[in-house]
Parts: sequence; C-alpha cells; structure tokens
Amino acid sequence: MLKKCGLLMGVLCVTLMISTPAWSFDNKFEKEVKMETSAVKLLREVQRGGYGVVKTDELKAWIDEGKEMVIVDTMPFEASYKKMHVPGAEQFLFPIPEMGTWDAKETDGKSVEDFETLLGSDKNKAIVIYCGFVKCTRSHNGAAWAKKLGYTNVYRYPGGIFAWKGADYPIEK
Repeated sequence: MLKKCGLLMGVLCVTLMISTPAWSFDNKFEKEVKMETSAVKLLREVQRGGYGVVKTDELKAWIDEGKEMVIVDTMPFEASYKKMHVPGAEQFLFPIPEMGTWDAKETDGKSVEDFETLLGSDKNKAIVIYCGFVKCTRSHNGAAWAKKLGYTNVYRYPGGIFAWKGADYPIEK
C-alpha cells in the first residue's frame, strides 16, 4: 500500500510539474525575493531603532485586556487617520524617509516636545506606533524617536491599519 501511495504521489508531482508553466515557478521565486527584501528591511529598521514589534492579534489582545498603553498612528490626518484608525490611537505625523534629526516641517509643524507630551511622562508605559502597512517607514521613525526620548517599552506595529482591517477588527473614524 505504501508503495502505491508513493507511486501515486510521484505521478502527481510529475503531472503538476509538467502541467505547471515555467513562468509560475519564476513568479513564485521572484515573490520570495521581494518578501525576503521586505523582511530584512523591517528587521534592520527594528535593530537600528532598538524597539520591539507587535503583531495584529497581539495588539488586539492588549486592547481587549485593557493594557495601559499609548497607540500612535503616524499617517497624515486628512488622508488616513480621519478615515480609519486603530481604536484609541492618537495621530502624530512622521515622514516616510528616515528622520535622523527632528524636523518640524516633516511632522506637521509639531515639535519633539509635542511628541513627548503625547507619549506622556511615564517612560515605562507601553508605546505602540504604526502606519499603513509593513513597507511604510513612518512607524519606524515614530518608534525610533520614542526610544531616543527615553521610552523603554516601545513597539512598532508593522502591519498597521491595513493588517488591522485585514483581520476584520473594528476601526474608529
């Protein structure tokens, strides 16, 4: 019986290989290269910023259990935050390019002191910062700046509002 199953699987595999166009394998491999590039980019940003990461289901659990935290949406107010955001999130704009020095022109005219006021005086409180999606680096800038200001419990939520909505979790407008 085992030999028959093995033979059947072999025939199935060969059939799939013959009937599957070569371009579909290439596309699969090209997609993997893009996935790897995104994953490594995210990892390197996290390493540079010195913050943690939180997944969609973890953030939802934290909200559901009433964890004390500040959630910051780093997307533009009119274009994104006003339309939808994670429940309880506050808006604070950060730019997409890496922001090594504070530039109020990039943060809707707000100062580093304004950001610190939003985050609060408890440097050990959980801070969760997100933007639209994994490739968006606004959240990296926000999380890195929270760490620079001395906050110790900083998390980047890389999936952002797209992952939140994709998980069919409630949004606020």
